[in-house]
Amino acid sequence: MGIRYWIFNITKGEMNMKAFIIVGAINAFLAVALGAFGAHGLKDRLDAHYLEIWKTGVTYQMFHALGILIVAMLLSKVASSSLFTWSGWLMLAGIILFSGSLYVLSLTKIGILGAITPLGGVCFLAAWVLIVLGAMKHL
Repeated sequence: MGIRYWIFNITKGEMNMKAFIIVGAINAFLAVALGAFGAHGLKDRLDAHYLEIWKTGVTYQMFHALGILIVAMLLSKVASSSLFTWSGWLMLAGIILFSGSLYVLSLTKIGILGAITPLGGVCFLAAWVLIVLGAMKHL
């Protein structure tokens, strides 16, 4: 099964499912790596307050990496659900905005970056609501 098969014989739903498996796994990997980096590489460089902020970013990234994998599994059952698809993309946006802003805040101590974090939180909340709505509609 070469690239030609993948390009021409894959449905949009299967493409979204594979994309979310890859995106979810990459984010889970990054959460583990960033968690280890925080625990070992930053413990002597950041004070406890900023290390705790870093840990919050890692925790939310891992939970939502798993959420993206859940979305992939839901798309394996209901490939054409835009509710599940939007949920996965919102979780990714949430990871970037929420966890990303916390990582940068921890390293730079630029407080205004904390204003970005709630936008990521809203993305997370919307993503979970879409899963509920998708389950009510499709499952």
